[in-house]
Amino acid sequence: MTDDDRIAIVGLACRVPGAEGPAELWANLTGAVDAVRRFSATDLTSAGLPAETVTDPGFVPAFGWLAGLTDFDAALFGYSAADAALLDPQHRLFLEVAWWALEDGGYGRTDPETQVGVFAGCGANRYLRHHLLGNPAVQPAGGLMEDWDDLLAGGTCDYLPSRVAYALDLKGPAVAVQTSCSSSLVAVCQAAQSLLDYRCDLAIAGGAAVVSTRQVGYRHRPGGTLAADGACRPYDADASGQVFGNGAGAVLLKRLADAVADDDHIHGVLAGWAVNNDGADRAGFTAPGFTGQAAVVAEALAAADWQPADVGFVEGHGSGTAIGDALEIESLTRAYRMRTDRSGYCVLGSVKSGVGNLDAAAGVVGLIKAVLAVRHGVIPGTLHFRRPHRDIDLAATPFVVSATEQKWAGPRRAGVSSFGLGGTNAHVLVEEPPVRPVVDAEPPWALLPLSAADPRALRQLAGRLAEHLDSRAGTSLTDAAYTLATGRARLPHRAAVVARDLSGAVAALRSVAGGPESEGARPVPGDAPAELRDQAAGWRRGGAVPATAGRRTPLPGYPFQRDRHWIEPPGSRR
Repeated sequence: MTDDDRIAIVGLACRVPGAEGPAELWANLTGAVDAVRRFSATDLTSAGLPAETVTDPGFVPAFGWLAGLTDFDAALFGYSAADAALLDPQHRLFLEVAWWALEDGGYGRTDPETQVGVFAGCGANRYLRHHLLGNPAVQPAGGLMEDWDDLLAGGTCDYLPSRVAYALDLKGPAVAVQTSCSSSLVAVCQAAQSLLDYRCDLAIAGGAAVVSTRQVGYRHRPGGTLAADGACRPYDADASGQVFGNGAGAVLLKRLADAVADDDHIHGVLAGWAVNNDGADRAGFTAPGFTGQAAVVAEALAAADWQPADVGFVEGHGSGTAIGDALEIESLTRAYRMRTDRSGYCVLGSVKSGVGNLDAAAGVVGLIKAVLAVRHGVIPGTLHFRRPHRDIDLAATPFVVSATEQKWAGPRRAGVSSFGLGGTNAHVLVEEPPVRPVVDAEPPWALLPLSAADPRALRQLAGRLAEHLDSRAGTSLTDAAYTLATGRARLPHRAAVVARDLSGAVAALRSVAGGPESEGARPVPGDAPAELRDQAAGWRRGGAVPATAGRRTPLPGYPFQRDRHWIEPPGSRR
């Protein structure tokens, strides 16, 4: 691919076990935090599991538990409480991360002429299956199966992207991608190609998965694919299977040339990608395919015109199954050996060791990890790794696996793999973004316009922004003002802060938030320029703030005001 064929990643968002956002995810990765949760017998009983399950030696009380699964900011997205309670929690999760990804890129309010595409996938609607069907609490009036179609219209995986397009008023292509565990990374590839084909100007890509609504564990079956002890050990000799989790992730993509021309903040660059299927060249329909996995990696490298010797990190599929991990390492080695004889130089890892297999969201979460690694120059360790897979001579391959983090050596280039049950494989390549020019001059004053759907969210938004500006030395107040004025939704509850420097902005924001540091602070000082005072007053009355000098910069995302919208399963004892 030429430089103009590369794609910029301008926004990141996720909700995964142990982390509500990329910053928390990165802190967990570099802190070696295992976010897969283990449950006590008391936890299981409280969750409504029968005594025979709690005491069953085959039941493994471990899961990638996601906080707030039952909750949703229904009003913000235009849902009544009754409708929200019927909505697949996967759809709720992806609505949130799509909103955050747009905000992170500074495009929370896009020009009507900008075509924004949505490419996403999710898993089976287990909430419908286990909570709604046959439940007297939601039984349609007619009692016929056809009546469920009317009651739950738009509730399947097919409608995930179009639901986001409707809620956020996005008019580009909205395409559902269903390839099992590789869905979200295939969605990224589809979105990137759509951008190259000029079918859209921006694209949200990713996925969501709610593998379990109870989130307390699973039944281990000898010879199956689930771990015997609740620990996911990618590429390890003692790997016994995978552990699942719930979560969602999204990236915001833009043609690199356009992102550079618009002086966007770029997290990383997609230099190449490929998607294929194993076909029939495998042991069975659910078995992985060696030839297909090797081919998809080789095709992505060729598309980017990269040498394998320049790739320092591969975020693998790495689910922790003995057969799958061995085959993955063999296929990666075949692809790399086509163009390099080097051994032991490229770090291989998997985010699944810390959050579990997030099913349809797994690929995009792996991509987010790789982007963060490229950006920070650090490769996080893979948890639970002690010794290499028994069936692979790892020392004879280009790859090494480490339980501890590694400093990046050489060019910051990474590959990301995701393989779906049924044989659809995806591989993408990520590299550092171009250097963003430094802007030295800062205007003497700045106006920070804030808005939210209700007063509590407005206060929380002000508090989050204050903490962000206070903790990041060198942050441009001008860029923050520009992003808030041009890149955020205009909601009814409003506040405005006018300040001449970061310390003044932080104090004024804390005044809006009502925190203890707010004593004596004034959101709009009396010595502020009259023009800015007038603009601040107009903003609070519902007007607009004109865009001034500045660039888009990542700022804290909207503080969703989540309430419980959840219907318990039929016969639940909770």
